[in-house]
Amino acid sequence: MPALPITSVFSAVPDPRRETADKLHALTDILSIATCAVIGGAESWESIAEYGRTKTDFFRRFLALENGVPSADTFERVFAKLAPGAFARAFGRWMGAACESAGLVPIAIDGKCARAAKRNTATGCLTVVSAWATENRLTLGQVAVADGSNEVAAIPELLRVLDLSGAIVTIDAAGCQAENARRIRAGEGHYLLTAKGNQPTLHEAVRAVFERADAAGFEGVRFDHHTTAEDGHGRHEERSVSVIYEPTGLPSGWPDVAAVASVLRERTVGGETTTTVHYYITSHAGTAAEIAGLIRGHWGIESMHGILDVVFREDDSRVRAGHAGENRALIRRVAVALLRRAPGNGSTPTKRLKAGWNDEDLLQVLQGIQASEVR
Repeated sequence: MPALPITSVFSAVPDPRRETADKLHALTDILSIATCAVIGGAESWESIAEYGRTKTDFFRRFLALENGVPSADTFERVFAKLAPGAFARAFGRWMGAACESAGLVPIAIDGKCARAAKRNTATGCLTVVSAWATENRLTLGQVAVADGSNEVAAIPELLRVLDLSGAIVTIDAAGCQAENARRIRAGEGHYLLTAKGNQPTLHEAVRAVFERADAAGFEGVRFDHHTTAEDGHGRHEERSVSVIYEPTGLPSGWPDVAAVASVLRERTVGGETTTTVHYYITSHAGTAAEIAGLIRGHWGIESMHGILDVVFREDDSRVRAGHAGENRALIRRVAVALLRRAPGNGSTPTKRLKAGWNDEDLLQVLQGIQASEVR
């Protein structure tokens, strides 16, 4: 029996069920069918089970299915009990093995809500913080915000389980915390964090670095500058990125600060121009062009969020029993990554339809990351 490309991914995931006579289905079978079903268009426990039954002949080529395809209730119970950390680590090892970069691996961290899945969090719903390899377009891990908590508290939990060696981690203002910077450096990675009003002392200090340099005409200041301009959709936008190396006057507690950056954006739409300035702190002494690319690349995670809502209807998902919502959210993110890496020029929705209709198209999607790549 040949192996389905994802079966080895689940081999180390602990089974949350007790060993009883009622345990009829192998955990690997349940997880494999559910993952394939979500890739192929299933969005409820009933549709996952029906997908499995419809594709029974296909799955029997790779899975034992000694007692047939599990019921919808079985899928729901298992996903509610399944430890999300172990599940995320299994997928993370698989995805992480495929990350390749000529230099540092950029990893964007950001949170997303599933608004229909009500929870006792700061947002009032299930919120998942994900790590996204921006160049490779892969999800490397995720953590759900605990009840009674918020996204800020979840970010350190995610950083603890990521392999940060050789990475440069970008986080928006919510995660601009000295603790996160220290954790990233302890993991042998670099950080690039947005400094805003939630860190007023840091924000003011970074701004002052640029004011002093400007007042001195940048005399005696080691710096770099990069400018780009774009036209499209009736707008003109210019971005000027300035980087000052070895800055002084910053508050203590921020480890290994190598540079600060400012991004000046001027956008003209319909004859009206707006200007914004954003500041950043980083342990990586990259060029202004490199820092500009990392900042823009961070928002690639937003395109993944858009696909989750438009193609996978995540915002409409009401799944929240136990760990089921978090585990289903992870499968959706893995599905996005695999579909975007799948061969062919079709859109993500088209690739998803084809994977649901045609077994060979599904196998092509699953083989976007070879099981042999898992470390």
